[in-house]
Amino acid sequence: MWLYEKKLQFPVNIKNKDVSLAKYIVTQYGGPDGELGAAIRYLNQRYTMPTSKGIALLTDIGTEELGHVEMIQTMVYQLLKDATIEELKEAGLASHYTQHNHAIFPTDTNGVPFNAGGIGTTGDPIADLHENLAAEQKARATYEHLMDLTNDPEVLAPLSFLRQREIIHYQRFGEYLTELEEMAENS
Repeated sequence: MWLYEKKLQFPVNIKNKDVSLAKYIVTQYGGPDGELGAAIRYLNQRYTMPTSKGIALLTDIGTEELGHVEMIQTMVYQLLKDATIEELKEAGLASHYTQHNHAIFPTDTNGVPFNAGGIGTTGDPIADLHENLAAEQKARATYEHLMDLTNDPEVLAPLSFLRQREIIHYQRFGEYLTELEEMAENS
């Protein structure tokens, strides 16, 4: 079903280690408004969309979110590269190190592991699209907060790209929601 192109959707080339920022950025991997949850949500919801256009939209955006997972993982890896145990401790990542060493693991900023319990999918296309609109706005806001925490252009560029993609996803979901609502009115 998918063709994997072995490159990131947007280049990530972070040269300066920033252990504290990595701790915050990881929330966009496994946090409540992160990319992993979005990918799973959309790829599940596509099965109950009433039109082929809706199925394609959810498949496309869900697949893109998987690409965003890869970008976030790359950012966290590069920000943690060569971090010492002392640096990890200072950044509040000693418990992460205890269980995962320098491996990347889906958590929120507080170290709470990814949980699929918050993934909204009701089988009602209109309810699910409203959920998706909210999810995209929360992700956009989180990217903006992350951007406020750094002035490193090598970090800001991919964060800005990801933020912009959330805006585009929000627009696409809104357009499709309008179509569904018009279909419901006319039936």
